Amino acid sequence: MYYLVNMENTIRIPPSYIGEDLDEVSEHIVRETFEGTMDKEHGIIVVARNVKRLGEGYILHGDGAIYQHVEFEAITFKPEMHEVLDAIVCDVVEFGAFCHIGPLDALVHKSQIMDDKVVIDVDNKRMEGKEKKRVLKVGDKVRVRIVTVSLNEMNPRESKIGLTMRQPGLGKEEWRRGETQ
Repeated sequence: MYYLVNMENTIRIPPSYIGEDLDEVSEHIVRETFEGTMDKEHGIIVVARNVKRLGEGYILHGDGAIYQHVEFEAITFKPEMHEVLDAIVCDVVEFGAFCHIGPLDALVHKSQIMDDKVVIDVDNKRMEGKEKKRVLKVGDKVRVRIVTVSLNEMNPRESKIGLTMRQPGLGKEEWRRGETQ
């Protein structure tokens, strides 16, 4: 789920920026520093905006940079257990399908795709149900539910998010309507 949150932190303004507009520099550094990073409490920071410097910055002995306390608004994405999302299949592998869910990718294990034996064709990036002939391929839009979440704060791309499509109302739209393809 996406959230708009207020955050505070301290940024380091290198000496090369001294003399420039510190409000603009702070905005630039906040975006560069925080966008794309993971915060355990709020999730992945997608966008940082409306940066405000709080008080005067300070300089540490031996470092000519300004350390500036700032507050800013952040649009974050934090996957929540049992959340239902629309996703796009981005890869098909031997053990299932990876899907884009917002700025992160998540896995639907082959056992969680459909109530049918799944035949996977990795070379053509598609899978098919053996009996019902339902097909899932890269680029398909699907509705999924989050069943596991393990966020990696150090490397957001290494987060592990598990999905299911084996419940009523989930899967490809045509499956939800009762069609095979």
